[in-house]
Amino acid sequence: MFASTEPARLRAFVGGFFVWTSGIHVGIVAAGPDFYRGFADGAVVPGVRRAWHDVFLAAPVPCGLALAAGELALGLMLLRGGMAARVGWCGVIAFHVLLVLFGWGFLVWSAPALAFLIPAAVGDWRRLGGRAPRAGA
Repeated sequence: MFASTEPARLRAFVGGFFVWTSGIHVGIVAAGPDFYRGFADGAVVPGVRRAWHDVFLAAPVPCGLALAAGELALGLMLLRGGMAARVGWCGVIAFHVLLVLFGWGFLVWSAPALAFLIPAAVGDWRRLGGRAPRAGA
């Protein structure tokens, strides 16, 4: 699906995007973490809303900074390449799958993002020298 140089460009784009979004979370924490308050209100999976309030909102500054650090780490792994990029691809895909736990409305973002991320990851995985993961394997 992707030309031979395109996977590296896509990886750099996604890595840069995650580095940028980590900065967004630092900004949210600096501006006032109340922005996070209603994030899990639409959660459909039992316990997610309660866990969000009991864990994340109990300490929104360190949790917001941990979220920023996680996004930064994923972005930097993608930018680094090699085995780190493989871990980064798995992480950004898992991140988008897990967003749906917070409500069906997140499918509006996650479904198109995954439609982009999965083929990009598979194409880059092959370029990084290994076999692409297969469904059911």
